[in-house]
Amino acid sequence: MLDGWLDFQRATLALKCDGLTGDQLRERAVPPSNLSLLGLVRHMADVERNWFTMVLDRERGPFRYPRTDGSPDGAFDDVASADPAADFAAWRAECADARQRAAAAPSLDVTGTTKRGDEVSLRWIMIHMIEEYARHNGHADLLRERIDGAVGV
Repeated sequence: MLDGWLDFQRATLALKCDGLTGDQLRERAVPPSNLSLLGLVRHMADVERNWFTMVLDRERGPFRYPRTDGSPDGAFDDVASADPAADFAAWRAECADARQRAAAAPSLDVTGTTKRGDEVSLRWIMIHMIEEYARHNGHADLLRERIDGAVGV
């Protein structure tokens, strides 16, 4: 059930972006916010990597869209020159990797460790990911409607 709901949320984000041009995906439709649909996709690629690779499997490494002094939120800040096809491919790769890592776990009770040292179970991670996507899909709803008037996509 958790896999199904998480995949539903992933598919919803893809649907919110479907049919838009690169410029529309990069558009920050609610100034002064730096939110864009492409930024959300990039952010969720890093979220997938964080929870399934870095936390669950304890493999520390860089984010795809790191924060820097000049770009405190690289996933959202650096979309002007971003390549949507490459960013969607990266997000899909992170989703596929996350699915494999979750499937390889012997149970939902397996735990990982956050950067702060908190132990969380795979069950907790899955529920958190559903919540994270649901929240951002709400943002995506508003962005998409602002960009081209589409609702319910």
